[in-house]
Amino acid sequence: MKKGISRDARHTLDGTIWNFMGDGLALPMGFFVSVFLTRSLGPEGYGAYALVTGLVLWVEWSIAGLFCRATVKMIGEAEDWKPVGAGLLRLYLLIGAGVGVLFYLLATPLATLMGEPAITGYFRLFAIDIPLFSLAQAHKNMLVGTGRFRPRAITSAGRWVSRFLLIVLLVELGFSISGAILGNIGASLVELAIGRFYIRPAFSPVSGFPLRLFWVYALPLFLSSISLGIFTKIDLFALKALGGSAATAGFYGAAQNLSLIPGIFALSFAPLLLSNLSRMLHSGELQVAKALSRDAMRAIFIFFPVTGMIAGAAPEIVGLLFGPQYSAAAPLLSILFVGAGAQAMISITTVIIIAMEKPTLTFILTGPLVPLAFIGHLLMIPPLGASGAAMVTTALSCTGALATLLAVHRGWGISPPLKTFVRSFLIFSAAYCSAFFWPAAGLLLLVKLPVIGLAIILAYYLSGEFNAREIALAVSLLPSRRPGNENGGGT
Repeated sequence: MKKGISRDARHTLDGTIWNFMGDGLALPMGFFVSVFLTRSLGPEGYGAYALVTGLVLWVEWSIAGLFCRATVKMIGEAEDWKPVGAGLLRLYLLIGAGVGVLFYLLATPLATLMGEPAITGYFRLFAIDIPLFSLAQAHKNMLVGTGRFRPRAITSAGRWVSRFLLIVLLVELGFSISGAILGNIGASLVELAIGRFYIRPAFSPVSGFPLRLFWVYALPLFLSSISLGIFTKIDLFALKALGGSAATAGFYGAAQNLSLIPGIFALSFAPLLLSNLSRMLHSGELQVAKALSRDAMRAIFIFFPVTGMIAGAAPEIVGLLFGPQYSAAAPLLSILFVGAGAQAMISITTVIIIAMEKPTLTFILTGPLVPLAFIGHLLMIPPLGASGAAMVTTALSCTGALATLLAVHRGWGISPPLKTFVRSFLIFSAAYCSAFFWPAAGLLLLVKLPVIGLAIILAYYLSGEFNAREIALAVSLLPSRRPGNENGGGT
């Protein structure tokens, strides 16, 4: 290890990069799936698929939210992870199966509520995926808790690649929307199989599982997670419930799918951050934990100009991926992508609040987003339609990010550097204007976006944002000249 480079910092960054690559496959694979399905199913068919998928994914990620951060914390702090892992696995299975059965039974009223009775069968079919998805997430979270970041990345990669291949195959065979749903179910099976190859918690009952400790952390974190889940999905369902057509839902769903990048980064980084913060605080390294937390918030601000680039190029991105029939999704993407960046900040700051031993505060800060969003959509969707829904989501996302930033500052006295905020705002503005005023239709967009992306990095470098330690840390992750290079906890 090079002098001056923290082993924890390198381990965290290495794991983040690997998991971003694994989870990041959701982006190209999701784009390919979206492009394929929008063209194969048409706006109405894709709208129906988006409604079903949006609700099921919210249910699945809500269950994941019940367990994820509590699992990482408990596994990471355990002297012997196996009894804890076995107890958690049984809880994942019990709750996943129970919710799956409940979702199956409620399929008809859910479809009726959305004004689309024809999608009842799709809801029932997708209910099969809920327990499988829960078990797959159990194994991934335990891999993070035990420090095996690279296998966790491989497990995620297996899901996204298999999902794309299975959906294309089954839809091309003529199964239409049902084939797309079966592709999602198959992907969960693949993810579970890969996860179980790397880590094998027992299904049999064991003693020593601290159930009370689990609920102390899991319940408020679950309420926070489910609140964020409702908040990020309520716009699509409110749009449909307040008179939007299936085609409008399709446009909105397409824009949502394209706003995945900030969420993927947060999904890759947040569990690793919590794992490292928990270990540092358990060892009494409070100042080190604060420094890591400050850098984590700073990283989100550094990423923010990318949202400006995507927002500025939204019409060309939508045109290239979905074709001219989806042009109505472009202004929605411009708005939603900025909101997605703010949601990434919420993910990181709530992890820091958990490390501060204040899990209940996460729900206090995120819970109000749901009623506020409900009121906002009632006021904004009737006059402005889909644009009103996107504005409400983005405005409240920014408000939530500000609230959690203030909570971290009050609790630990830390915040992102003011210079980073100023630089990010200026570079964001430049990136947006460059993307908006530089015309690059079609494949020329594949030149335009990398050029602006490199310009963003160069602007940060020339303005002095990156110090010598950070540059050395980045260089240390390049392929090693020595055999036996450490793998970031991959085995």
